[in-house]
Amino acid sequence: MKQIRYLLVLCLIALHGIASAQDLSDRVVEHIFPNGLKLLMIKRDTSPTIAPYILFKAGSVDESDDTRGIAHMLEHMLFKGTETIGTKDYEKEKVVLAEIDRIGDALDMERAKGARADADKIAELEEALKAQQELAKEWIVTGEYSEIYTQHGSTGFNAGTSVDYTIYTVELPSNKLELWAILESDRIKNAVLREFYVEREAVKEERRMRVDTQPGGKLYEQFMAAAFTAHPYGIPIIGWPSDIAMLNRRKAEEFFRVHYAPNNSVMAIIGNIDIDETIALIEKHFGDIPSQPLPPEVTTQELPQEGERRVDVEFDAEPQLMIGYHKPTLPHFDDYVLDFISAILSDGRTSRFYKNIVETGIAISTDSLNGYPGARYNNLFVIDGAPRSPHTTADLEEAIYTELERLKTEPVAEKEFKRILKQVDASFIRGLSSNAGMARQLTFYEGIAGNWRYILDWRENIYKVTPEDIMRVAKTYFTKSNRTVGTLVKKAAAAPAGEGTEGSE
Repeated sequence: MKQIRYLLVLCLIALHGIASAQDLSDRVVEHIFPNGLKLLMIKRDTSPTIAPYILFKAGSVDESDDTRGIAHMLEHMLFKGTETIGTKDYEKEKVVLAEIDRIGDALDMERAKGARADADKIAELEEALKAQQELAKEWIVTGEYSEIYTQHGSTGFNAGTSVDYTIYTVELPSNKLELWAILESDRIKNAVLREFYVEREAVKEERRMRVDTQPGGKLYEQFMAAAFTAHPYGIPIIGWPSDIAMLNRRKAEEFFRVHYAPNNSVMAIIGNIDIDETIALIEKHFGDIPSQPLPPEVTTQELPQEGERRVDVEFDAEPQLMIGYHKPTLPHFDDYVLDFISAILSDGRTSRFYKNIVETGIAISTDSLNGYPGARYNNLFVIDGAPRSPHTTADLEEAIYTELERLKTEPVAEKEFKRILKQVDASFIRGLSSNAGMARQLTFYEGIAGNWRYILDWRENIYKVTPEDIMRVAKTYFTKSNRTVGTLVKKAAAAPAGEGTEGSE
């Protein structure tokens, strides 16, 4: 997952060429509809295209104990269609769907009994479920959403779930804006979570492929669980295997109703648009979606660490290392400082990690990521890397700590400061050169920071950072008692019989 805080360096376009000399604050048009939906627009006539994005404040952090993994599962389900898309005859299909729900619930209840479950009953219910799923196929039109968008010239039709949010993305010719509004409003109003149990099996396989059989995935999951023992940031987005196995369609529908409400979302439309016509179009198609009482924010707070936490993950793969330090999230001033520190440590081939750790042969790669795994709540400053043989993770860890100690004791020179700011400026411009890049940044900061103008505030604050701030922040957060260390190690070979044991008398 791309580090969430690095998004910040993609927005300098506010002051340096957003296709004109105007300030970003003058270009963004905001409109809030009566149902609470917030729309952000920028008119750009550089090409006859648009990037309409919708972000819902519906991440894995918003799940309850009995719905872990539901945000990610729901993202999958919303590509299955509606009462008119993805079906040949919904009235006939929904009869079969009701029977699938009945059998699926009974099957899950029996499986939940564990060792006390009736194996014969489970087998009987599995066969009945399979039979109903075969019947449902008669009415399903697979992939109709994608087919419609493809036929009308779309690119980037996708979605993604994070700990903090779920976002739906696409780019289209500008004359297809109403088509997008029709399709996406229908998806919110009339979604049908068909093929739920089939997709649940697909998610199980996704977890197996991305986590259970991947060394990096295993390390990341155990590292985060060790770093966050109270806050739900420590729970995997996809869910634990036992969570996925019990995902329920009706609970998914309830999560959808509450968290996909218009007053819990933000929409950005960037490109060749007419502002007034766009507002009228969104009002026409989205204006009748009812608002909902806002779901509560997470109130559980991670307690300060009182000692270093270490976790080893055994896997038959090359060694890897992760180090994380707890720190405050935006808009705390130290978060800006840590953005600067991340750039000093790992932004490009002139960074300290690259020059002093990679080029010297200690590591294959070493990177730093500020603001992991999300930004709605206090998070981590993470460093990860892979040692280069014959060096070990212990060698790499020592080299990393040496660089962190330098930050505490040596003021960053003016020349290095200027170089970092120049790199940040260039990254801003590159990232916001497209309609899609701008749409992503606006929805992210409006949805997560609470105001898209954080983009503007960030650059102002980054220029307030001083060498003294860097030393202070490094001393404050880069401490042994505040860190979690995860190491991927190879499984030890089994000792021959009779070896490695103590003799008896």
